[in-house]
Amino acid sequence: MGNINPSLLHVGSTLGAVFMALMVIFIRLKASARPVTVRKIWIPPLGMSTGFAMFVVPEVRFPWWWAVAAFLVGWFIFAYPLMRSTRFEEREGQIYAQRSKSFAFILLGLLLIRTLLHEFINQYVSVPQSGGLFFILAFGMILHWRVFMYKHYTRMLPAEAPIPQTRG
Repeated sequence: MGNINPSLLHVGSTLGAVFMALMVIFIRLKASARPVTVRKIWIPPLGMSTGFAMFVVPEVRFPWWWAVAAFLVGWFIFAYPLMRSTRFEEREGQIYAQRSKSFAFILLGLLLIRTLLHEFINQYVSVPQSGGLFFILAFGMILHWRVFMYKHYTRMLPAEAPIPQTRG
């Protein structure tokens, strides 16, 4: 992986994960003030999917079954607390995400668990490989959460109303 010290790479990735978690908390808290749209539900996993380009680099690659296992752990285990804390409400004819008091704590808890797992996994695989594994885990988590959100969002729409595609 070039001349990057693996310890610095590890510290940098951990700090990056903390920064991203704090940004997600901040964005989600502000998002509850604006109506939910289909675009707002699907943009995060679509934007995140560009991260799969990291697997072009040979140092990041690992067996397919590792990727499937990481995705399933994200899908079934890590997504569950996010889904439990996500509720919608109708206000003024529009659908809003309810502000959850536990959401920030859930995200920080998931980050702590992820960091501890990362420390354990790093004993057996390289830093780039563990980064790839945890990216796939996070993608599985986000995708399942967003599928859940979309299903609940569409259930709240009136039967005759088209799905709003507003910008924002």
